[in-house]
Amino acid sequence: MKLQNFPKVTIILRGYSHSQVRTVMQALLQSSIRSVEITMNTEGALDMIKDFSREFGDEMYIGAGTVTTMKEAVSAIEAGAAFILSPVMLSREIIDLCKKHSVISVPGAMTPTEIHNSLKDGADIVKVFPANSCGAKFFKDIKAPLGDIPLMAVGGVNRENAAEYLKSGADYLGIGSGIFSKKDIEEENLEGLVKSLREFEEILG
Repeated sequence: MKLQNFPKVTIILRGYSHSQVRTVMQALLQSSIRSVEITMNTEGALDMIKDFSREFGDEMYIGAGTVTTMKEAVSAIEAGAAFILSPVMLSREIIDLCKKHSVISVPGAMTPTEIHNSLKDGADIVKVFPANSCGAKFFKDIKAPLGDIPLMAVGGVNRENAAEYLKSGADYLGIGSGIFSKKDIEEENLEGLVKSLREFEEILG
């Protein structure tokens, strides 16, 4: 995947079943959001990435989250992940592996030094995590000395503050429980999920 094609918003799904995740993806097809991260600490994550990449891969980007080791990265890429996110900095070897397979790498960072080093190692985007600990203003402040670098806000992003993060300099957003009602996901309430997505899109404009 080319970086310019990477969606602005990624839905993060952690701890849900195969059927629940599939229902969320069906809801997303009725929206403009086309990116889903399935975390590696979700039971059956690799099977989901593999299955949904086949089923929805032509219409949606399916990635792996909470990747911290080379073994996890290799497994995720073999399963068909289009991108890899991590809550921590990724090794240069993992970033190189992603580049070799045209997979977008999004390591986690929190300080200017960590952000700079990740980009120097070749990361495509740096995930500022947890973003709510830094605040939206952090993104504007960090770009003043480091330039217009690609940053993703993850951690505490929700429908109330998403627009503020984008306005303050975040290029991408990773959102978990901040869009949907957990109950709607657990009960596979497609109508409720679609309604939440439409409300979120209206807020973002």
